[in-house]
Amino acid sequence: MRGLRRATTPIVLLVAWPVVLVAGCGSEGERSTDVRHAVVRFEDAVEQGDAAWMCAALAPGTAQELESSQKSRCVKVIGEEAVPAGGQIRSVDVYGHQARALLARDTLFLSQFPGGWKVVAVGCEPQPGKPYECAVKGG
Repeated sequence: MRGLRRATTPIVLLVAWPVVLVAGCGSEGERSTDVRHAVVRFEDAVEQGDAAWMCAALAPGTAQELESSQKSRCVKVIGEEAVPAGGQIRSVDVYGHQARALLARDTLFLSQFPGGWKVVAVGCEPQPGKPYECAVKGG
């Protein structure tokens, strides 16, 4: 991503969660479908250059971190930067209230909020033997 500062704090996705977190959250299939819909909506906004929708799709902490690090409003920062389109969804992994979406050219991390799934990190690249490094992530 041109211009966006690569996050120095890696994203760590915990995969060993107690069954209690999963209870009452809908079936794994339903959550996976909901994550896929959130990713498609975010990717559509990226392709259309819809900065307002991209910011609305971000988790609150992610939007705040982006604004704080760039010292400007989310819609201005996202609108000025070339957020790359991730392409087709290859797979989605859901772990309770957290998810990872592997796309053809990107990896997104999402969290479930009362209003639905929100993007916590985008522009994420795996680091061999280490957690992902993400261009945009929450604090």
